[in-house]
Amino acid sequence: MNLRKHISLKAFNTFGIDVNAAEFIELFDIADLQEAIKLGKFINNHLVLGGGSNILLGGNYDGIVIKNNLKGIAIVYESPDTVLIKSASGEMWHQFVMYCVDHNFGGIENLSLIPGTVGAAPIQNIGAYGVELIDCFESLTAIDVITGEEKIFTKAECEFGYRTSIFKTHYRGKYFITDVTFRLSKHPIIKINYGAIQEVLANSGITQPDIKDVSNAIIAIRSSKLPDPKILGNAGSFFKNPEISQGQYQQLLAVFANIPGYPTHNNLVKVPAGWLIEQCGWKGKRVGNTGAHKHQALVLVNYGDATGKEIMELAAAIQQSVIDKFGISISPEVNLIT
Repeated sequence: MNLRKHISLKAFNTFGIDVNAAEFIELFDIADLQEAIKLGKFINNHLVLGGGSNILLGGNYDGIVIKNNLKGIAIVYESPDTVLIKSASGEMWHQFVMYCVDHNFGGIENLSLIPGTVGAAPIQNIGAYGVELIDCFESLTAIDVITGEEKIFTKAECEFGYRTSIFKTHYRGKYFITDVTFRLSKHPIIKINYGAIQEVLANSGITQPDIKDVSNAIIAIRSSKLPDPKILGNAGSFFKNPEISQGQYQQLLAVFANIPGYPTHNNLVKVPAGWLIEQCGWKGKRVGNTGAHKHQALVLVNYGDATGKEIMELAAAIQQSVIDKFGISISPEVNLIT
């Protein structure tokens, strides 16, 4: 474990915000993690970084940044129908998805090209194109960052919700996830009824898609809508899709006849945040060094020299405009580090 001081975090966050960390360490194995715990590196102000794709840094970080570089993928159980596959938390999520797709292990192909690490995926309960991580999650291993004790969390214990889990609420900052195990299928059910997947497949002449076809279609869709953070700094979808009551949705429908809404399992209606933001005139609008992307209003971007504070101010202005126009509160999906 190599401790460094006053390190720029520009290369470690996809927004490309150029701020410094007072201290910085990288963890390559469990021994490094246990050493950091023994040295008390998690006791005070600390930030665990995976791919840096779901954070916005408001300024210099007066604490220790801990970079997760734990690697490794292994099959832990296999039957004729299913497979349990374990991934170290520092593996990049998309590379893990590609590994599974290449081996015809189905269940997470709809989550292709989502940035970040495997360890961050359950914290956020990532989801896209009709699939959420909870759908294929088996368990995870985490270590208490104060005691160093290891604990295995089941699906129920993770308390998954829409873009949340117990690791964003009650156990926020208390555990370091070391690996995640998924239950995948050797005879996957193809899910293509969300977004433009069917259209992309049809345009390619594919009538009986396999998981590789679905993955390729989703990669094409996401690539066409979302800017490459290596070229234009961003953290993907900045806001969660809000859920409102049936009554409120009907009232809005009477005023905004084309407002989209999707019933959820808890008798609420999910309204696309991107649509709300676009209707407020933000799509493609630039404010100083930041703005909402021209192809997807849900994505806030850094045009090169934006500070985290500028992007936070833009986000606040967008939130207020949505409240003013629709009476709906939208909240960030991205973690704001102020």
